[in-house]
Amino acid sequence: MKTPRSTPLNTILLLSLLTLAGLLPACPAQAQAKVVQTPYQNPKALVDIFLDDPAKLGAALYWVRSFVNPLTEAPYSMFPEDIKVIVLLHGTEIVALAKKNAARYEEVLQRMRYYAETGVKFRVCGLALQDYGYTPADMQDFVEVAPSAITELVHWQNQGYALVPAIVQDKKFSIEQIR
Repeated sequence: MKTPRSTPLNTILLLSLLTLAGLLPACPAQAQAKVVQTPYQNPKALVDIFLDDPAKLGAALYWVRSFVNPLTEAPYSMFPEDIKVIVLLHGTEIVALAKKNAARYEEVLQRMRYYAETGVKFRVCGLALQDYGYTPADMQDFVEVAPSAITELVHWQNQGYALVPAIVQDKKFSIEQIR
């Protein structure tokens, strides 16, 4: 007795019949990304902001939002006092913190004040403050003045804070254009 040999056409016909009979799925299940819940503990971040344009400060604050909000929301639900964040400012953005410019930067100042009330520390470089002709009295009341941004960067990293550079680039495309 002769055994029928397997040909590509025979294989296709057999798979088609099994699929029609419901014995095989019509198409393979689509693989997808796996959502993970990293067990974050003792989060400490040093957000470094050094901008070439004070108008970019609002975008730079999204780095703070992206750190704080996921940790204070489910599934983590951490208390703000358990999250340590220092925002170090030492570029053109310090003009937004000057009391005399409050009306011009009202929206960004509201966001900063909100985060300051949750425990986020906003520190300005004392050297940059001098470069711009400001004194501590010229700054908003939630601002702390440090001697130097560079020494602060080194100090807080030595204390276990992770450095988060707040990179803000000029947006060339909308999400819809590149999705």
